[in-house]
Order: sequence, then structure tokens, then C-alpha cells
Amino acid sequence: MIVTTTPTLQGRDIVEYKGLVTGEAILGANIFKDLFAGIRDIVGGRSAAYEEELAKARRIAIEEMTAEAHRLGGNAVVGVDLDYETVGQGGSMLMVSATGTAVVIR
Repeated sequence: MIVTTTPTLQGRDIVEYKGLVTGEAILGANIFKDLFAGIRDIVGGRSAAYEEELAKARRIAIEEMTAEAHRLGGNAVVGVDLDYETVGQGGSMLMVSATGTAVVIR
């Protein structure tokens, strides 16, 4: 499935709009505790473990979004937007959401 942040696909025609699709993933407080316990992996102000968890959450959100597009009969998702937000009491969790429009292209 083609997934893009652009509203169109060069060289491809959108023949049908299937609707809005979303996917979410939440990293719980335990992730943060574990990551900060392993703080020694920080090099140059970046934490490889933290970045790995964010990448995993982003992959999950995109996979959920594309699965929903597939269920609606789409073969691509356009206009994708990724958001990162803290949720829960005291911002103890991080939510990654992916939103786009499921379409049929040819």
C-alpha cells in the first residue's frame, strides 16, 4: 500500500475516496522508566532506546491506519499526518497517531 503525506500521487489517478483512516499507539509510563534507567545509551544528546520506542510506536500507528484503509477497500493513503502527544496524568504516556485519507488509485 502506498502511504504519502502529499494529497496526490504523481503519475497515478485517485479514482475513489474511501474516507478518513487513523491509527494510534501509546507508550506507557513503564517505557519512560525503563528508558531513563538505561540513560547511559545517550550519545550527543540522543537516546537510541527512546528513538527506537518512538519508531516502534510510529510503525504501529501507520500499520493500524493502513489496515483500516485496506478494510475500506483502499489501496493507498494520502495526506498522512503524524502527531505526537503526551496523555494521562502528568503526561505519563506518549501517544503517536497517524491520520490520512484512504483512496483507490490506478
